[in-house]
Amino acid sequence: MFMRKFIGDKAFYKKMLIITLPILVQNVITNFVSLIDNMMVGQIGTEQMSGVAIVNQLLFVFNLCIFGGISGAGIFTAQYHGKGDHKGVRDTFRVKLIIVSFISLVFILGLIFFSDRLISLFLHEGEDNLDLAATLEYGKKYLVIMIFQVPLFALSQAYAGTLRETGSTVLPMTAGLVAVVVNITLNWVLIFGNLGAPKLGIEGAAIATVIARAVETLVIMIVTHVNSKKHKFIKGAYRSMRVQKALVKDIAIKGLPLMLNEILWAVGMTVLVSCYSLRGLEVVSAQNISSTVSNLFFCSFFAFGSAIGIIIGNLLGAGELERAKDEDRKIIFTTVIVCAAVGGFMAFMSPMIPQIYNTTDTVKSIATSMLFITSVMIPFNGFIHTCYFTLRCGGKTLITFFFDCVYVWTVCVPVAFCLARFTDLPIIPLYAVVQAVDIIKCVVGFVLVKKGVWINNLVENEK
Repeated sequence: MFMRKFIGDKAFYKKMLIITLPILVQNVITNFVSLIDNMMVGQIGTEQMSGVAIVNQLLFVFNLCIFGGISGAGIFTAQYHGKGDHKGVRDTFRVKLIIVSFISLVFILGLIFFSDRLISLFLHEGEDNLDLAATLEYGKKYLVIMIFQVPLFALSQAYAGTLRETGSTVLPMTAGLVAVVVNITLNWVLIFGNLGAPKLGIEGAAIATVIARAVETLVIMIVTHVNSKKHKFIKGAYRSMRVQKALVKDIAIKGLPLMLNEILWAVGMTVLVSCYSLRGLEVVSAQNISSTVSNLFFCSFFAFGSAIGIIIGNLLGAGELERAKDEDRKIIFTTVIVCAAVGGFMAFMSPMIPQIYNTTDTVKSIATSMLFITSVMIPFNGFIHTCYFTLRCGGKTLITFFFDCVYVWTVCVPVAFCLARFTDLPIIPLYAVVQAVDIIKCVVGFVLVKKGVWINNLVENEK
């Protein structure tokens, strides 16, 4: 009974592997490059690394706004594809282009006019008396260049998201691989001044990132348009930006909670980092190391979340509701088992990775402890992540709004704020407590998924 309920057959795992492997490879490569990037910048100095970390935290908010902005349309994309409606997929793609263009414009203006204030939110004295003014200047120099990758990232995600939701996961992975090679090569050349190039430091890292992002975007766009017979949604996609009002309304109803969720969740995560930074600039550097390394290990459940959005979304759109419920349960179970193994490996590696960085012993010690705490939480995070995507693929976006960002703002942020502001609790136990409160979220997710509130066909009556 247990085996039949939680373990799939060979055909199931083959299908899941076809979907998840390219996404997993792309995520691993992307985050591995971020780690290499981080390590290269970390060789320059702690202030430089902290300035870059703060800017990347701000760009993290933008990235999640893009994901949230296109997620609502993505629910319909997956179900239209399951139904075989190419026009529906094309219309959702157009909606994504409009959304990402608006979000990009807002963020570019915000980063230009409020860069000093935003970066300064994370600058606080600590044990090692690091130079806060220098950190601010490094951050501003890095940001000025990184702004150029904002529209490139937005456009690439509109394409990549649609490709994945229609089952074409290899192209985004391939584009990511090309970008990785470009990024690492240019980092080595521009950061350290190799091959006769000027030694540009963090500015070199920013230039390398922008060029790599441009290459990735061009590869995705060109290959998609050249293979329009396979990617039928792209035929005539730019002839007009007109979309049926009924679809826009449906996407707005389902998508607005998702977009607000991603925005508020990302801002919430940034507020948490700001709370941690009250214990000193060393904590910002340590958190940067920890989060960059952790994101590499988090790929273990990121790919499964995407698989749920694609596989279960397609099944719901095709009207196979019982099969969707069965396969969703098996994907969630597989995710937790994989995450437990990944967490164990991360715990083993946590004392070694921070030693690679050219930073203070205080930063290395804090980063090691943060990595270990995160490794313990990976199975819980994997379960939460797959529950979130399960609820989302069935269109229960209002529930995901409360499940995700409302929880962060009503539980995690108040706990971190109170402990950071009103107690002398050291950073490590403070961080551990904030991470541990997510266990409550696991219970909530379990109840919601088991009740089956997410089992809905959103495109059943669409023509």
